[in-house]
Amino acid sequence: MLTVDYGHLGLKPGDRVLDLGCGFGRHAYEVLRRGAAVVACDLGTDELRQVRGVVAAMYLNDEIPAASSVGTAVGDATSMPFDDGSFDHVIASEVLEHIHDDDGALTELARVLRPGGTLAVTVPAALPERICWALSEDYHAPNVVGGHVRIYRRSELDSKMTTAGLVPVGSHRAHALHSPYWWLRCAVGPNLPVEDSRLVGLYHRLLTWDIVKAPRLTRLTERILNPVLGKSLVVYATKPVPAATTDSTGQAGELSHVPA
Repeated sequence: MLTVDYGHLGLKPGDRVLDLGCGFGRHAYEVLRRGAAVVACDLGTDELRQVRGVVAAMYLNDEIPAASSVGTAVGDATSMPFDDGSFDHVIASEVLEHIHDDDGALTELARVLRPGGTLAVTVPAALPERICWALSEDYHAPNVVGGHVRIYRRSELDSKMTTAGLVPVGSHRAHALHSPYWWLRCAVGPNLPVEDSRLVGLYHRLLTWDIVKAPRLTRLTERILNPVLGKSLVVYATKPVPAATTDSTGQAGELSHVPA
């Protein structure tokens, strides 16, 4: 289940991609399938171990082009172990809402992205998220360790990206069918096992079926509902390319950033 649109990201074979907060690797696997190189970065060592295992199986099953490559790294979003401009693209999916210093994290994302590169950030969309917070205090921080610490408006995320030196260039919503599922989870208790509620269990089976089979009816329904009910907001941004200045003799001088 992908949240990021790789067409909007501009991914090409041979590109270098950072999947920050990769979790169990859903976005990293798609990068590999498209012939690019990816670094899957997360604080969870168990998640990274699973990513390596799945990638090994994908190679054995010839699901990944020979030119693709993968690396894993344990890293904190506010202090990443990568050089400036290391990546052509950066994906940070459902990460920022967990981080108190989200401004610091966005500054780091901009730092490791090369000039001219593209960034995709996904966060919970404001309306579905507010309903979840209203239904259960056990859905978000401070009652949940590592839970969501804020709700983003699109304008706020754009402003934070701009402050970090990035230029927002577009957005869309995704996963509308997942919003009612999380409302149900919050209504019965978000930390209870799925099987403890018949309704939640049935909805979970529907979502699993939809992800595996991708039937035309549910895909069309979600596409129609996404602008209003989409659970995730996806914002794309670019990092400006430095513009060469010229001195009085017409020679190239120092580099300065194009204003955002």
